[in-house]
Amino acid sequence: MTIQEKTISASEFWALCQTPEYEDLHVELIEGEIEEMAPAGGEHGVIIVKVTLRVGGFVEAHDLGYVTAAETGYVLHRRTVGKDTVLAPDIGFVAKARAPEGLPKQFVPFAPDLAVEVVSPSESYTQVARKVALYLRYGTRLVWIIDPSNKTVQAHTLADGVQSSRTLDEAGTLDGGDVLPGFTLPVREIFA
Repeated sequence: MTIQEKTISASEFWALCQTPEYEDLHVELIEGEIEEMAPAGGEHGVIIVKVTLRVGGFVEAHDLGYVTAAETGYVLHRRTVGKDTVLAPDIGFVAKARAPEGLPKQFVPFAPDLAVEVVSPSESYTQVARKVALYLRYGTRLVWIIDPSNKTVQAHTLADGVQSSRTLDEAGTLDGGDVLPGFTLPVREIFA
C-alpha cells in the first residue's frame, strides 16, 4: 500500500524513516513511492532466522563479507527526479570486496549481492516478481524467493541480460553459485 502523495528521494526516505511516525513501520521505497509491508507471522520469522544462521555462519567462517537483516535498506537505484528505489530484503549479503571499510550507518548505497525474500501470506505473485525484477535489474547477482506455502525456493540470476530461474522443492539443495561459492543448504532444512 502506497502511503504518500509525491515521489521522494532515498535521502528524504532515510530522514522519514528516522521519525517517530515511521519507527514501527516496515516500509520500502519503490520508484519514489513509500510502500508499507504488512507484518509477517511466526513461520516467516523462523524461516528467516534459519536461513540467516546458515548463510551468516558460512559468510563468517570464510570471511566473505556482511549479512544483513530485514530492516536494512539497500538503495537499488537513484534517479534525478526523485523516483529512487530502496528495498529491504529479509536477508541480504554484500561481498567484502564491495565494502572493504564495512557498511554505512545509513542505507547501503547499492544492491546486495544476494537478496533473500520469504513470501508472506499477504504478498501476491505480482509483488514478488516485481521485487525479483528490481533486484536483478539494479545489480543483485542472486535472488532467493522462499515460499512457505508450497515449500519451494526459487533461485534467480541475470547473465548477459537474460534472467535464469530454477525452482527447488524439499528434495533439492540450494547453493550459493558464484555469489557464495561452496554454500549449500538442503531445502527440507528450511521448512523443518
